[in-house]
Amino acid sequence: MTQACVVTGTDTGIGKTWFAAALTQALDGYYWKPVQAGLEEETDSQAVARLGGISPARIIPEAYRLKTPASPHLSARLDRVSVEPERLSLPETDHPLVVEGAGGLLVPLTDRLLFADVFAHWQVPVILCTRTTLGTINHTLLSLEALKHRAMPILGVAFIGDENAETQRVIAEIGGIRSLGRLPWLSGPTPKTLQEAFAENIDIGRIKAALA
Repeated sequence: MTQACVVTGTDTGIGKTWFAAALTQALDGYYWKPVQAGLEEETDSQAVARLGGISPARIIPEAYRLKTPASPHLSARLDRVSVEPERLSLPETDHPLVVEGAGGLLVPLTDRLLFADVFAHWQVPVILCTRTTLGTINHTLLSLEALKHRAMPILGVAFIGDENAETQRVIAEIGGIRSLGRLPWLSGPTPKTLQEAFAENIDIGRIKAALA
């Protein structure tokens, strides 16, 4: 049975692809982005391969590759593609699988299907990545509410950005959730600097134990 976890976020552009790349490398695992919306620039799968130093054989092809950089439901409509839930089953792998969502939990894949619905069907541990900047308390607690409402197993929250001890404390306290650490924001990350920052700041032991 595949050992898998989901890396999702409170928003887009917060660094969760960095986190997913470093986590895939640390787990000696596979990476899968089920739905990629936007193909003109570097895709998340390509970024993970580059930043994590992940072999192409460990990058599982996307179920859907949509051209327009937009919400997946709109991108699929513009591409005249129908997103079918049955194509979003977890792949079988012989090493841990890191699955990265798109944007936040309530991003729509169709007019009736959200990413959170797919994750809830899988029932695998979720890591919620969040910023440390202003506004993150509200966004993070709302995301945790969405996870709990769907009875999803939450592995923990990972902060990304500059140190903000009070914000990090209150999110963990009010959210009733464990912190997995804080990945600092890196200027022009390389595989080496990203892995060093991840190893120094993220509780990989707790993640590995949860996937054992």
